[in-house]
Parts: sequence; C-alpha cells; structure tokens
Amino acid sequence: MSGIAEILQPYRDAIEPALDEATQFGQGCPDRLKQAIRYALLAPGKRLRPALVMMSAEACGGAISDALVPAVAVEMIHAYSLIHDDLPAMDDDDLRRGRPTTHIEFGQATAILAGDALQAAAMAHLYTHTPDRARAARMMGELAMAAGPAGLVGGQEDDLAAESLQIADFASPLAARLHLESIHRRKTGDLFIACAKLGGIAAGGSDAQIEALVGFATAFGLAFQITDDVLDYTASDEQLGKRTGKDSGRGKFTFPDLMAAENSSESQLKSNQAITQATDATATQQHAGIELARRHAEAMISAAQQSLELFGDRSVRLSQTADYLLERTS
Repeated sequence: MSGIAEILQPYRDAIEPALDEATQFGQGCPDRLKQAIRYALLAPGKRLRPALVMMSAEACGGAISDALVPAVAVEMIHAYSLIHDDLPAMDDDDLRRGRPTTHIEFGQATAILAGDALQAAAMAHLYTHTPDRARAARMMGELAMAAGPAGLVGGQEDDLAAESLQIADFASPLAARLHLESIHRRKTGDLFIACAKLGGIAAGGSDAQIEALVGFATAFGLAFQITDDVLDYTASDEQLGKRTGKDSGRGKFTFPDLMAAENSSESQLKSNQAITQATDATATQQHAGIELARRHAEAMISAAQQSLELFGDRSVRLSQTADYLLERTS
C-alpha cells in the first residue's frame, strides 16, 4: 500500500464502521430502501470527502474521533448526490465505483427515494450525535447550504443547462471557462468547502483556522474537477469505475476543451462542436488543452498549499492529499 491509499487508510478505518452503524435504521424503514441506501453509501471508494473532514479537524488540533459524526453526514450527502446524478434524467450513467448504479440495481423510484432518505439521514445524524446543540446547528446549516439551491443542486442545474450551450454563446472561450468554473465551484467545490468547515467546527477551530481551511478547500475543489475532466480523456472505465468520455461526447464543456479553445488562433469558433467532436484536425489542439488544464490544476494545488501555512505540521495529511490530485489516475 502506498500513495493516496496509505494516506487515507486511517480515515477509512474510522469511517467504514461508522457508516455501517449509521445505516442500521429502525423499524419503519422498508428493507428494500435500506438495501439501496447501503448499496450506494457503502460502495467501495476512497472516502476522500469524509477523510478531508477528519484531516481538517486534525489541522485545528483535534482528532479523527472529533470529526467522525460530520464525516458520516458529508458522505451521506455525497452518496445521495451520486445516486441522483446518475439517474437517466441527469447524467444517465450505468456504472459507478465499478458497479451498476443504484437505479440500475434497484430501479429509478427506489434510487430516488434512497437519495432523498440520505439527505434527511445526514441532518438527523448530525443532530442526534452532536451533544453541543449550537455546534450541531452550525454544522447542519453549513452542510445544508453547501448541498442546496445555491450550492451543489444549483451547480447541477447549471451543468445540465450547459449541455445546450456553445462557446459562441459567450463573449470568449475564457468567459465560457469561467462559467464552467462557476458550475463546478458549486456542484463539486461547495461540498469540499463543507468538509473543511465541518472538520474545523467539530474540532473547535478558530475563525482564522476555518477561513484558511476554506481557502484550501476552494482551490482543492477546482483542482479536483479539472483533473476529473482530464481523466475523462486519459483514463479507462476500469480505472475510474465509471464511464469515461461521456461529457465531451455529449457536447458538455470540459476544461481541456475550453482551454484548448482559449489557446487556439481559431478561438472565434462558432461552437464547441469543432473541438469536442473533431478527431484528426484537432488532435494536437486537444492534447494542448489537456496539458493546459493540468497546468491550471497545478496552480490551484499551489494555492491550496499556501492556505495551509497557518497550520504547520498539523496539515501534512491535507498537503499530501492535495499533491495526490496531480498524480491521480482514478
């Protein structure tokens, strides 16, 4: 075991039994619904988001145990978002974490209800397992806002709408890329920011510490999405555990495509189709876009690392996890 697996292992060892315990629902929860919830939530994964909650608590002088409750809640919200994101009305995916998606395994209706239940369960878990009511309310509020209409859900809506947009709809390829960044700062980034905030709050971090963690998570979240777009071109289905090449194939904006357009002498293209669908004529340009996207991710990781200076050695795990993004293959 090496690399990111070694970094995340202590946090996975803590979160896995906690997730199992948190989904032992009482009477009233139909067995099929419970199975669907556990299928989605307990699916094999790196547990990056709950690990970031616990790492953020450690950076503020706390321990893994201090942040286990919000870590469970964050992973519940993440699992719900994946269930709904995979639905035919959304991204229409049939593979997640190397297994059939929840709606393929249990049907669309039960999958939707499993996602709904996980949202409520996340808030209930914070409420019932955090003795300090003021702290519980603060964490519930932060997580709800991150997952809500101006956060994750709003980003998802704009992501769907962007499928009908073209570069020519914007003043420039740069404007299109900034729009894409706005989408992902909400759809992906806001939950990373919530991880940082909840970890800091759980450990009793100061305002200055939480602000620094937010700076880290903001840059980290954007770097994560950029590398995700790159992997959509460069990785296999087996490596990612999901279908690759779907976003660009559906005409959706991606960072490599838009950064290639920015860098091209033909940046006045009438639509992004010439970049996303052409083959031989744009092979060199597309490759340049991938390299430019990687450099942009590197800049974001540098910014994330700078935000950790306040914490010294206590943030070593956060720093190592940020570095992993640049080497990510899955």
